[in-house]
Amino acid sequence: MNEDVLLGSVWRQHNDSNNFRERLAECCVMPIEIFKGDDKELYATMKAKLTKKELKLFAMDSGGADTKEMMDEFGIDADELEKMKFKLYKKLKQDKTRLSFRESSGYEED
Repeated sequence: MNEDVLLGSVWRQHNDSNNFRERLAECCVMPIEIFKGDDKELYATMKAKLTKKELKLFAMDSGGADTKEMMDEFGIDADELEKMKFKLYKKLKQDKTRLSFRESSGYEED
């Protein structure tokens, strides 16, 4: 895994480690093996499936940003933030999103 690929990414701006695979596996409710592909391809799939705001929210929430920081970043109140999070995590669990990650990794079930 090459962390340099993500060096200037939104993910790395809000996370000290390159743990986006683990977070995706957790949020998509999928085995981690599906996310063992190339960093660049996996991150590109994540960028393609999420809006810029959703990607930033995912990175900030995964990086442990507090609620106020996220509300300020997006210019929303606490209720809107919770709705935004709900929509994001619901999207990550959708079959079409999960299929995209499975296809990008070349993962095949036995």
